[in-house]
Amino acid sequence: MKKFMSIVAVVVAIFVSLPALAQNGKVNNFRIKRGTNISHWLSQSEQRGEARRLHIQEDDFERLEELGFDFVRIPIDEVQFWDEQGNQLPEAWGLLNNALDWSRKHNLRAIVDLHIIRSHYFNAVNEAGQSANTLFTSEKSQEGLLNLWRQLSKFLKDRSTDWVAYEFMNEPVADEHEQWNQLVAKVHKALRQLEPQRTLVIGSNRWQGHETMKYLKVPEGDKNIILSFHYYNPMLLTHYGAWWSPLCAAYKGKVHYPGVLVSKEDYDAAPEAIKAELKPYTEQVWDINTIREQFKDAIEAAKKYDLQLFCGEWGVYEPVDRELAYNWYRDMLTVFDEFNIAWTTWCYDADFGFWDQQRHTYKDRPLVELLMSGKKLGE
Repeated sequence: MKKFMSIVAVVVAIFVSLPALAQNGKVNNFRIKRGTNISHWLSQSEQRGEARRLHIQEDDFERLEELGFDFVRIPIDEVQFWDEQGNQLPEAWGLLNNALDWSRKHNLRAIVDLHIIRSHYFNAVNEAGQSANTLFTSEKSQEGLLNLWRQLSKFLKDRSTDWVAYEFMNEPVADEHEQWNQLVAKVHKALRQLEPQRTLVIGSNRWQGHETMKYLKVPEGDKNIILSFHYYNPMLLTHYGAWWSPLCAAYKGKVHYPGVLVSKEDYDAAPEAIKAELKPYTEQVWDINTIREQFKDAIEAAKKYDLQLFCGEWGVYEPVDRELAYNWYRDMLTVFDEFNIAWTTWCYDADFGFWDQQRHTYKDRPLVELLMSGKKLGE
């Protein structure tokens, strides 16, 4: 009798697990091609209350659909969704819920991107110049990340897996690639226990750089994963004049693209303090072939794992000469289409964006037309 009961228990266990196994063997219809980041709203913003609520509305999603975008990336920050004691802050959760409702209504798939958490910020450094992040050195911090995702999963799990995906974390900056690989395995395991079917977006170490994609260890056999990298090269072009970048803020000479970015004359006239950092821009040719070459590791990783490749951030700072910017955008779009790489621009309405949310008008309509000139989803 005991033997019979044991057999029954095993059979029951197998049948109970079958739905999860069956789901995990199915590839979602989470197909993406061209999108934008809804940034500086639920992430990297001090706006709260009415100002935050009014910042993004349904008409923004309607506009993106009409323009021809097929998905959005929605960065969110821990400080907006949880207080320091770990209590949920209801307003932000409600805004995210609205955003996902509007995305679905307007046929835009959505990636929920955990952008900044208290234990990890991609630009965090202390006065000694060392990383102030604790995520890769503290078990408590890692358990904290898992707990954030458990709560997000509980809130989002009823959303269609064909329409909503999760991005583990934005731009991880671990000292060792294996530290990030081990954390990827932990988060993947925790989420797969909760949601066997959800599409998960995983980026590479060191700011999701294309050059570190070859070191990323992707969980084997899971086809509902999208590989992500970010690309802003050459920084002197895409961030020219940006106050937060010392070189880009200090250099006042001309920039050229395509070609050698900085002429000998402009280099000679530059301040001595930046010449060492500026020198490479007087030597390397930047053009579409450079972009293709730099994408190679990311493209090879996607081929190796037979997964969709996605450039989650790319764009040019608004004050940069528009013709130079358009030259770069055009080359980027060509390479994206050549290798079927999905993308979300950085961003919709902030200082790399094309829409002016304050004036409710386009600030760069030619950029939108350029972005929509490439291949559509399914082409």
